[in-house]
Parts: sequence; C-alpha cells; structure tokens
Amino acid sequence: MHPVGEKLHIIPHQHAISKEDRERQNGHKGHVLWFTGLSGSGKSTVASTVERELHQQGIKTFILDGDNVRTGLNRDLDFSAASREENIRRIAHVSALMKDAGLVVLSAFVSPYQKDRDFVRECAQGDFSEIFISTPLEVCEQRDVKGLYAKARAGEISNFTGISAPFEGPTNPELDVPTHKMSIEEATTMVVDYINTKIALDQ
Repeated sequence: MHPVGEKLHIIPHQHAISKEDRERQNGHKGHVLWFTGLSGSGKSTVASTVERELHQQGIKTFILDGDNVRTGLNRDLDFSAASREENIRRIAHVSALMKDAGLVVLSAFVSPYQKDRDFVRECAQGDFSEIFISTPLEVCEQRDVKGLYAKARAGEISNFTGISAPFEGPTNPELDVPTHKMSIEEATTMVVDYINTKIALDQ
C-alpha cells in the first residue's frame, strides 16, 4: 500500500480525443447498461441477446459478465461482503472507462447491494441505466442453471445471494425486466428500444 500522501502526485492525463469526438465517430453515445438480479434470473442471457441486436444495428458494444471477470481481473476476490464490494468497485471503473471509449457496456452482475450500484452510477457520470432482471428467488432456484442453489442449500457454498446473503432489489431502476413473465425476445426488445433512445446523438 502506498502512503496516502503519494496520491498527491497522481495527475490524470488529459486526452487529446474527447468523449464527444468518439461519439461523433461512432454515431452514438457511450452508456453503461447495468443488469442486476439474482443468479439464474437471466442477466447474462438478456445482456447477450441485447448485445447481438445492438451489434447488428452497428452499435459498438462490450459485455462484462460476473463469472468471466472473476476468472481474470478479479480472480483474487472471494465472496465475502468486502470482496463483493471491491468486485463492483473495480467493475464500476472499468465500465466507466469503456463507456468513455464510446462503447455501450453491458455489465451483468448480481451486485446485491444498493450502495454499490449507486457507486457505479456515480462513476458513469449520468451515462448509466440500471436494468433490474426481477425474476423472483423461487423461479431462479427452480431454474438453477448452474446448480448453485442446490449447493448453497446443502451448505457447500457460503454467502450465496438469496440464500445465505441478502439481495437488495433496486427501488427505482430505469427498467424492470421480469423474465418469468416475458420471453427473452420480449425482454430484448424492451431493453433495445430503451437504450436506443439513450444513446442517440443530439441533432
């Protein structure tokens, strides 16, 4: 750890290419779409189908997914409350950097704590939308696509969100997407229609 005083010597580089320059070149604004919800709710599935549709429209995108990030950037973190917070802190900054590069970033993370999602929103500086994949616990547990709920119920996984760790559902998300009440195609259309209004350049 560096002494706090050394931070005084950190001076962020001022880039020659502005955010507006990148937007004009891309033909759209950068934005962070933050998909939150329980394991098995459909976050990554919806994010993937939304990305495919946006890509076909010529929109520059990238997906950040919980399991993928934890195999690389955040492989040193466990699932304690402190590590969950650090996991989201890092991803918040990565998402914001990629957004500033002009991408529509689709970040799919359980992100169970409201304060952490609020931090992501702050980092994105207004170019942020919280997408709540609001599938209830009982449906996610019935799906159990990765077999994680069964392991959590058996005590093989500790601090598992929804079972032995809390999930603070968003109180005012930009979009509420209940995948237990609609098809993936309907969910995709809802998100794509929404994001197209957010990233359109001002005429």
